[in-house]
Amino acid sequence: MRVRHGLRRPDAPLHERPVDPGYQRQRGATVVGYAHDRREPLDDRAITTELPLAADFAAPPTAADHVRWTESDAAARPGRLARLRARFETAGIDAYFGLRPAHMRYLTGFVLGEGDEKVAGTSGHFLVGGGEVRVLADSRYTIQAGREASGAQVVDGPRDLATGWAALVASVGARRVGVEAALLPHAVWRRLELAAPDVELVPIEGWVEADRAIKEPAELERVAAACAVADRALATLLPKIRPGATERDLALELEWLIRTGGAEAVAFEPACLVGSNAALPHGAPSDTAVRDGAVVLFDFGSQVGGYRSDMTRTLFVGEPAERDLAVYQLVARAQAAATAELEACVEGELALPSGRDLDQIARRLIETDGRWPPYGHGLGHGIGLQTHEPPSLGAWALDGPLPSPTVFSVEPGIYLEGETGVRIEDLVLLDGGAGRVERLTRFPREVLVLDA
Repeated sequence: MRVRHGLRRPDAPLHERPVDPGYQRQRGATVVGYAHDRREPLDDRAITTELPLAADFAAPPTAADHVRWTESDAAARPGRLARLRARFETAGIDAYFGLRPAHMRYLTGFVLGEGDEKVAGTSGHFLVGGGEVRVLADSRYTIQAGREASGAQVVDGPRDLATGWAALVASVGARRVGVEAALLPHAVWRRLELAAPDVELVPIEGWVEADRAIKEPAELERVAAACAVADRALATLLPKIRPGATERDLALELEWLIRTGGAEAVAFEPACLVGSNAALPHGAPSDTAVRDGAVVLFDFGSQVGGYRSDMTRTLFVGEPAERDLAVYQLVARAQAAATAELEACVEGELALPSGRDLDQIARRLIETDGRWPPYGHGLGHGIGLQTHEPPSLGAWALDGPLPSPTVFSVEPGIYLEGETGVRIEDLVLLDGGAGRVERLTRFPREVLVLDA
């Protein structure tokens, strides 16, 4: 087994196996290598001025892909609900009340559009009983919910949840209801208790999140498709990354390329950070202009069929400073060390590491080097219907083995306040049962130098 880059033919259907992962593209005397495809480690000293092209990455998903994914979700939904209901007896509940839009989509099929979550009110909340599902939707969403949540009964979503609470829980015969308590304000909780005094509310958290962390094949396909959209977008943007271009303009252009390149939305607002601004792990684009000799950090992602990608690349414009190159090389080594641990565990049929283990591997490599402090954030996070979801890779992560199959980011960084910052982020697919560790982010990780 080896870590595979897994490039597809650009015209291949998304569900086909990748072509030869040892693929390299040669231009003249320069090999634009994807060294992490090979069994040997990435040469973190490699520098290239040759630009990857959009055509190097998988083509956008087709209408047939979207139909197939919709059908896959519909077929999987009864099993998802069955796994949720299987927890009822242990917890002593007879219904589950959900508020998270991602859970609503996962379990019912109803999808709130981009921006609707802030104005939908109780629409999209749902109640899973022992044998039935209720989806709340007011008049703005009734028709849509009826079409999308075909296995559920759509009921009116009142402005005040407490108003219809007693009737809602009575409709499924519930006397003890598990509630996604983290999203329900305490004041609303109290009003629900008063509205139905004979119904006990039980705080629940993490059930659906744990199920969603284990990805189905069609879910993984969509994450991979979202990665390809992002890869193509950055490759297309490269010629415009020149001195004088502002962070704000580049971020806006990148978003346009994502939205017109096969994605229904961006996963989050793209970040473009130049020079010392790259030391802000979650910085926002400003009017700062690209300049010769400065790093340019991009953090962005796309959304395809509801599923998201997330990637970070730190590029160089003009002659890189020696210090910045050294920082980049150290970050690349830290990322490679964490991925190598995954590979070794899968190849040796050993227990999968925890997210905490992987974080410590990458963090200690930077700490042992001793020149610069390591990143203060976690090494990575799961991704799917949300940009950040389980599993977590960090000092606070669970101590048990990572779930499988799953997908998560690996994104070490070094941030030098007032000077520079470097982060490299890839999404990695882990499937221990299939002996598979694969980078879904295809954009090269080698040092990439753009002409000034």
